[in-house]
Amino acid sequence: MKKLKAINKFILICFWIFIIGSVFGFFAEMIYGLAYTRTFVIRKGLIYGPFIQVYGMGALLYYFLIKTEKDPLKVFFKSMLLGGAMEYFTSFFQEIFFGSVSWEYSGMFLNLNGRTSIQYCIYWGIIGVVFLKAVYPFLEKSEKLLEKKGTTLLSYIFMLFMIFDIAISCIATDRQNARAEGIPASNEFEQFLDKTYPDERLNAIFNNRQEIK
Repeated sequence: MKKLKAINKFILICFWIFIIGSVFGFFAEMIYGLAYTRTFVIRKGLIYGPFIQVYGMGALLYYFLIKTEKDPLKVFFKSMLLGGAMEYFTSFFQEIFFGSVSWEYSGMFLNLNGRTSIQYCIYWGIIGVVFLKAVYPFLEKSEKLLEKKGTTLLSYIFMLFMIFDIAISCIATDRQNARAEGIPASNEFEQFLDKTYPDERLNAIFNNRQEIK
């Protein structure tokens, strides 16, 4: 029983770290757009909800690899490397599986194949320090809350929603790529996708996505 409770607690902690990171990324991108481009643009990584999952994955990396580090300077440099690597490989796999990228840094100083750059690595370093000093202490204080039955139930219901959100976002995007290649809907589900998630809607949601030709 204790082992099951420990596994359950670990799953919930990882889930909420991912959610907190993903929501943080949504607002960080919004603020960045306002500060640097003077435009109000909502960027999302999923169809439903204020989530940019690359930030959620970054938060999980920080949780597993820097939470025990005490020196903020070491945290900064480790976070730079972790964030840059995660950003690079996320872009790489997005291009491989979906034929698109959501960021392109080729014109920036010290970029790596346009997938990450020194500027954004520095941002990841700063985020890592913020995670260690602000987010992680909050998570430690909140761990007991995750052991309550009501919180556990709500967490797993929310988890099911996130699984659906990620799945439908991937499926709808894949169907959009098929439409772009002139492939007609071959069944009722694909017809549903075409009607519910047309190009106009997906392009508005994933407004920073660029197709690779």
